[in-house]
Amino acid sequence: MYKVKVNQQSDFNIDIDGENITVDDQQQILDIVELNAQTASILYQNKSFNTEVISVNHEDKTCRIKVNGTVYTVSVEDQYDQLLKQLGMDNLATNKVLEVKAPMPGLVLNVMVKESSEIKKGDNLLILEAMKMENILKSPTDGTIKKVLVVKGDKVEKNQILIQFR
Repeated sequence: MYKVKVNQQSDFNIDIDGENITVDDQQQILDIVELNAQTASILYQNKSFNTEVISVNHEDKTCRIKVNGTVYTVSVEDQYDQLLKQLGMDNLATNKVLEVKAPMPGLVLNVMVKESSEIKKGDNLLILEAMKMENILKSPTDGTIKKVLVVKGDKVEKNQILIQFR
């Protein structure tokens, strides 16, 4: 049994047993023709759907799928993920990121956060110029900034700690 969430809204329970597909305890009849590894044509209730897998994140167990031109974000939990969640052990695999290090030597052009700032994964932290290219360093995690160790104009070396998280 898989628990599938589409666009962080719709939840479905899906069970696949050989050729049989059950969605929320209702058996579904699908005619699926795989065109290649990323695309398929599906007939469902006399309607045709062209599907394409745009991206897959195995770590988060999410993917982005385009269906007839509309993109959906889909997350999947298998029976083991569900069991770990029931036991309260679903966050054991996440690594706590405590710092951001310079990926290369460069010059700090701008610092976009300050101490005690609440940030989300993917938020811009700072701009680092290296080899005449501007690189935006993004947050690898949700959290709170403990300390910003650089200011605009600082020259940094590879692996130098730039920002620490709580």
